[in-house]
Amino acid sequence: MPKITAQARSYPTEDREKVRQSLLAIFPGSEVEETEKGLTAITMSGDKLRQIILDTHIRDSARSVMLRGRDGSSTKFRLNKQAALMGKVSFLEGGAALGGIDVTVEDDDIDGAIDFLAESTLDGRGSEDEE
Repeated sequence: MPKITAQARSYPTEDREKVRQSLLAIFPGSEVEETEKGLTAITMSGDKLRQIILDTHIRDSARSVMLRGRDGSSTKFRLNKQAALMGKVSFLEGGAALGGIDVTVEDDDIDGAIDFLAESTLDGRGSEDEE
């Protein structure tokens, strides 16, 4: 079971409650802690993230981002904070005006965790085999 930590900076011009809601929209049931600079959500469930990735048909791109961010027993990636507030997943490659959500997934079997969150469509699982 992966441990997921999502951190979002809260800028003075932002509503801190909206930052909290953006974290909980993607990681419901998380324990959210406030820090001087922002909020941190910690959860052992990536079920909602996985469901959004499946529902929006972005498994391959999500998987690619997660594989690129892999380092040892973790992977790191960034999500768009405004999209998260709307319950959507949009990966950030560069910067965002109000920052993003920095996500770290840790698991002894990080490849298995990535497979769970963003199952590959290239090996026949979840894809149509008929041509």
